Amino acid sequence: MKTLDIYEELKGNSYPGRGIIIGKSADGKNAVTAYFIMGRSVNSRNRVFTETEDGIKTEAADPSKLSDPHLIIYSPVRVLGNKTIVTNGDQTDTIYELMDKQQTFEQSLRTREYEDDAPNYTPRISGIMHVGDGQYNYAMSILKSADGDPDCVERFTYTYSNPIAGFGHFIHTYMGDGSPLPSFEGEPKKITVPNDIDEFTNGLWNALNEDNKVSLFVRYIDIETGKAVSKIVNKYTK
Repeated sequence: MKTLDIYEELKGNSYPGRGIIIGKSADGKNAVTAYFIMGRSVNSRNRVFTETEDGIKTEAADPSKLSDPHLIIYSPVRVLGNKTIVTNGDQTDTIYELMDKQQTFEQSLRTREYEDDAPNYTPRISGIMHVGDGQYNYAMSILKSADGDPDCVERFTYTYSNPIAGFGHFIHTYMGDGSPLPSFEGEPKKITVPNDIDEFTNGLWNALNEDNKVSLFVRYIDIETGKAVSKIVNKYTK
């Protein structure tokens, strides 16, 4: 698979929507993830990421401007033991709760489908990272309608065992702007991942479309110790 420059990839798409990146740092020491949100409406732009006990959540930057919390207020990141869950919706909680009951990542997502936001039928994208005993692997998923047909749900899961240092995969909701918004196509894109969290955070944030970007979360997890370092960037403030 062709390896893409993630910054150029983002600069070339004014509206990738929401995106998940998972991979391994170039020195092989860290499991890496990033999640960003974008928005076109006042309601979807009126958000910030805030930290929680086990991850992050979205909140209204200005509660007085929040017109509809449906699909925009959720926990994008939660940690369950040695597993880090990253998604673009409330399926984070579904994965957390069902995996806590010994179901698999894929089994838990069989209870969900694309978002109920016709005519877009926005895909639900999800990722899970397992870091423990010096080992690391991850999986990514997309649930989408079949070419915009709401009667058919397509489910794809991609797994990456012992990932190669310096590389990762990128999946996002939309191929670009439009009406309706065109859903992501194909398998997760292969990208490069640097060693430095500040470099990666700044590079991603600067590459996202200035008008549409809203918030960015980046986390580096030491594969040997499990210690995590995170960065949050919000365009808007509470």
